[in-house]
Amino acid sequence: MSETPPDWLKIASRMMGQTPFLASLDGEVVEVSARGARSRVPYGPKLVGDPDTGVVHGGVITGLLDHTSGMAVMGVLREPLPIATLDLRIDYMKPAVPGEDIIAECHCLKVGHDVAFVRGSAYQKDAKDPVAICTGTFMLMRSAKKE
Repeated sequence: MSETPPDWLKIASRMMGQTPFLASLDGEVVEVSARGARSRVPYGPKLVGDPDTGVVHGGVITGLLDHTSGMAVMGVLREPLPIATLDLRIDYMKPAVPGEDIIAECHCLKVGHDVAFVRGSAYQKDAKDPVAICTGTFMLMRSAKKE
């Protein structure tokens, strides 16, 4: 069931892995396809929000879910389009365990003419035990596409 992604998606995936956000976290894009997107951020001291406990700052998880959600939208598009986050809801289920990597997995549920809908989660060892879950909407900026 491995579908070869179009060349533009391979380039977009590589570029998404080099954004200042993901690069500053030493993160990586694991997968971008029509099946969804997955990224990973290794635990590190610069991610800690509470020095007393070593728990990762919630902003890291929010940013990672936003980034990965956008990649999930790109994975289902037939052609490259600029997109923008319209709304992103994050529900934190529990603190991330210090010392463990954080993985974000997101899936695009539906693409309309102007809006795409995404659902995802951030977890550590077990996808069935998420640290946070998200639901988002993304604007497809078709008018920005050069004809």
